[in-house]
Amino acid sequence: MHMADALLSPEVGGVMWVATAGAIAFSAQKLKKQADPGKIPLMGVMGAFIFAAQMINFAIPGTGSSGHIGGGMILVMLLGPSAGFLTIASVLIVQAVFFADGGLLALGCNIFNMGVIPCFLTFPLIYKKFKDNKPYSLRSMAAIMAAVIIALQLGAFSVVLETVFSGVSGVGFYDFLLLMQPIHLAIGVVEGLITIAVINFLAKARPDLIEQGPARQNEQSAAVTAPTTKKIRTRIIIAIVLGTALLTAGIVSWFASSDPDGLEWAFFHTTGKEEPSQPQDDLHRSLQAIQETTAVLPDYNFKNREGTTAHGETAEPATVHSSNNGTSLAGIVGSLLTLVLITSAALLLKIIRKPRTRK
Repeated sequence: MHMADALLSPEVGGVMWVATAGAIAFSAQKLKKQADPGKIPLMGVMGAFIFAAQMINFAIPGTGSSGHIGGGMILVMLLGPSAGFLTIASVLIVQAVFFADGGLLALGCNIFNMGVIPCFLTFPLIYKKFKDNKPYSLRSMAAIMAAVIIALQLGAFSVVLETVFSGVSGVGFYDFLLLMQPIHLAIGVVEGLITIAVINFLAKARPDLIEQGPARQNEQSAAVTAPTTKKIRTRIIIAIVLGTALLTAGIVSWFASSDPDGLEWAFFHTTGKEEPSQPQDDLHRSLQAIQETTAVLPDYNFKNREGTTAHGETAEPATVHSSNNGTSLAGIVGSLLTLVLITSAALLLKIIRKPRTRK
């Protein structure tokens, strides 16, 4: 559900940038006040895991479409709203800047649709209201599924509104809506099942990660496990998650579906075009030029210096040469970049949080 710049007007893209920047500033301030140093490594490896997982598009049978997880609910359940939001925002920033996955103008929309909605809307209003005390109970699993599906539905609806209000792609509201919502319902069911599986695994390894919110962990963690055992389990979990992320990015990504994702599929069936035409105003051209420069591995593969694809056809705007080696390199580099970005940002907030001593 990564939006391209060609779907957005500068006005809509700018408004969503401002809204997202406000959410990032708010979350950073909250995290700075409530920072738990033990959460920083988990934020990093979970960001790497979500980056890798988003590379795996799964086919939606009978539609010719595919989807991938958003990952927002996994992050918010483990890290809390502020840390979870900053983690998914970091994933999307790395994707847009270094891999041309989602536009730079559209970055505000993408962070809002895949970050703000699950972390600040469906998590507190759906999951927390209906969950049980144990994340692997039927009631909690149903709450996870409902929260994920509703988050995907709201995110898809936001994409429709942002696209239609922009008025640059030629899509009609009702036609686009009637395609976007059902396909993302199917994607949401699959993501819900994946989220339940991930959360159940982590809950059995470290129940305190899920059953207690991050704000309560400092007060009650001693009652759950001994400090030494907790540290050992955390290190094991971090190693498992990071190893899974690198394996997924490096090898499993080869087998991702090549079918268009839900947004691309809905756009094609609404307009008959495989992708929207890029508006030729100065802002769109400038951002496209910037992204072509920063995207070292566009579309998660090697650039082709001759400006053509492997079949000799012109490839625009990002010119790529498809290979499993390129996909593996992009996945591993992207996962590690995400880990470094999130860890560095969290450590910086921790340093800023320390009170200055008066002389």
